[in-house]
Amino acid sequence: MKTQTCEFGFLAAPDSGSHPAVVMIHDVWGLKEHTRDIATRLAGEGFRVLALDLYRGMSNVKIENPGPWIQGLSDPDIVADLHAAAAFMRDRPDTAGHAVGLTGFCMGGMYALLAACEGDESAFAAVAPFYGMLSYDHGLMQADGGLDPAKKPRDPIAAAGDLHCPVLAFFGAEDPYITLDDIAALEEKFEGVSHPHECVTYEGAGHAFMNDTYPDAYRDDAAKDAWGRLVAFLGQHLSG
Repeated sequence: MKTQTCEFGFLAAPDSGSHPAVVMIHDVWGLKEHTRDIATRLAGEGFRVLALDLYRGMSNVKIENPGPWIQGLSDPDIVADLHAAAAFMRDRPDTAGHAVGLTGFCMGGMYALLAACEGDESAFAAVAPFYGMLSYDHGLMQADGGLDPAKKPRDPIAAAGDLHCPVLAFFGAEDPYITLDDIAALEEKFEGVSHPHECVTYEGAGHAFMNDTYPDAYRDDAAKDAWGRLVAFLGQHLSG
C-alpha cells in the first residue's frame, strides 16, 4: 500500500498497477486520521483514493458549531472543487481506462450527493454518500432568517431529480439530522431519474455509524454491511 500527500489532500493506492479512482470527502471536522484510515482501507480493496481536503485553501479554520459552519460554506464552490478533484484523478496515468467514483460522510455525504446532481455530468461514474444531510429546512441546516441563496441554492432533495450517475446512499434510521421523511422525499425524487439509485437505511443506527472513533455512534453490523455494499457498488461501476 502506498500513501502520500498531494495538492488536493491525501492519496492512498495499491502498490502498483492501474486502478479505479475514488474521491472521498471528509465530515465537517476536516481531513482527520479517521478519513485517512477509511481511504487506506478502500485502497486495500483495489481503488486509488483521494481523500480531499476541502479546507486546504482556508486559513484559521476553527469549527465551534458544525451547523453554522456548514451553512456558511458555498455549495457551488465545493461542487466545483469536487469536479476539479475528479479531473485530477482522471488524468493520472495510474487510473487510465477507469472512471472516477465519489463517496463522503456527513457533510461530505451531502456534498457527494450534490455533486452527483450538479455541474459536469461526466465527472463521476458512481456516487455513494453516507448520512449526508438532505434538507436545508431543519436540523443542522436550519438557520434563523434562512440561508444565503448564493451559497445554498438548493438542498440535495431538490437537486436529486437531476441525478447524473448511479447512486447508493446510506442512512441510519435513528439519525437526528436526517429524518425518515427526508429519506422518503429523496427516494421519491429519484423515482423520476434514469440512473440506478438505492437508499439503504439501517435500523438501530444513527449518524456517523461508520465512524469507529465515536463508540457511541459506531454500529459494527451496519458498518460492515455498508462497507461490503460500497466496495461492490464501486467495483461494478468504475472498472474500465
